[in-house]
Amino acid sequence: MIENKNIIQNEERAVLVGLVHKNQTETQTKEYLSELAFLAETAGAQTTKTFIQKLPHPDSKTFVGKGKLEEIRDYVQSKGINLVIFDDELTGSQIGNISDVVGVKTIDRSDLILDIFARRAKTAQAKVQVELAQYQYILPRLRGMWKHLERQGGGIGSRGPGETEIETDRRLVKDKISLLRKRLAEIDKQAATQRQERGTYIRVALVGYTNVGKSTLMTTLSKSDVFAENKLFATLDTTTRKVVYEQTPFLLSDTVGFIRKLPHHLVESFKSTLDEVREADCLLHVVDISHPAYEDQMGVVNKTLQDIGAFDKPILTIFNKMDLYEKHVFDEWLDPEVKEDLLRQLKSRWDHETHYNCVFISATERRNLDQLRQTILDKVKELYAQRYPYLTQFY
Repeated sequence: MIENKNIIQNEERAVLVGLVHKNQTETQTKEYLSELAFLAETAGAQTTKTFIQKLPHPDSKTFVGKGKLEEIRDYVQSKGINLVIFDDELTGSQIGNISDVVGVKTIDRSDLILDIFARRAKTAQAKVQVELAQYQYILPRLRGMWKHLERQGGGIGSRGPGETEIETDRRLVKDKISLLRKRLAEIDKQAATQRQERGTYIRVALVGYTNVGKSTLMTTLSKSDVFAENKLFATLDTTTRKVVYEQTPFLLSDTVGFIRKLPHHLVESFKSTLDEVREADCLLHVVDISHPAYEDQMGVVNKTLQDIGAFDKPILTIFNKMDLYEKHVFDEWLDPEVKEDLLRQLKSRWDHETHYNCVFISATERRNLDQLRQTILDKVKELYAQRYPYLTQFY
């Protein structure tokens, strides 16, 4: 991992900054900032305030306008804030310009996500993937970062040797990226061999937005311990288990959760992890139906699946956390018949939109899990019959 790369320290206090512009409404911006606050919490920072500005487009130098930046500076200095987090990706020069004004560390959403990934990476593969993404993120921002150091004055950032130093750093970063890509290619090759050695088993992969309950469901379906936590990106590494339902075996994999504005460097670096999705025979799209923006989250997942060429696979949509959905949506005094009618309407709508490829469950309350297992079993048997008609013992 890149040394001293972790951005968030324990009990760090942060403010968040978002922009309403021609391609993003105020409602969307507030939702994104709410998610950014969850990201910050996951990384160990406490969010004290959010700032929103309406502009036709981001300012090329400071992202937000001069007045808003001064407002942020005044708040930061008066409240002892030591971190400013922007919801959109910043250039190196923007980071330097903003930091000069506010006087504290400034990062963007991508850098925050990279920091969380760096903390969560446990295996050699995940560590290399994250480190590669970190260097790819840093490379185009070196010049802006150096200019920021120059304006601060002193030592390595002085103007004389600055250009020489930055060119040296750029070359070193490029060499490191090349080395990490080679190392990752070797790991990917080993992972591909391991996938090939899994034989003729049907492969089923859990996909979904981060923090929708995939790992909890993985534990429930496979009856094995899988790390689950109420934080974003609780796990980065793909976990695969052999599952047997009624003498029919298949492989079930849990994969890293998707998220809005996921840094493209991470998508590129985690190619081998996403190969588990690409090479799966069937996808289980887990949705947190209790989340107020669950349909938007479904859209993010579907778009990611399209981007990696996996959207044409058989997909079973699993609407999880129905217990929380009912708690949030239904008043405790609501007539039971009205409640049942509303639930029927909800299920009817998604039956229609998914062509009857959906199940409504609560993994924590173990609600409707028998139907889910039977639905998965039916799909696995159907896939065995299509792909391996000679393996009659499986179906």
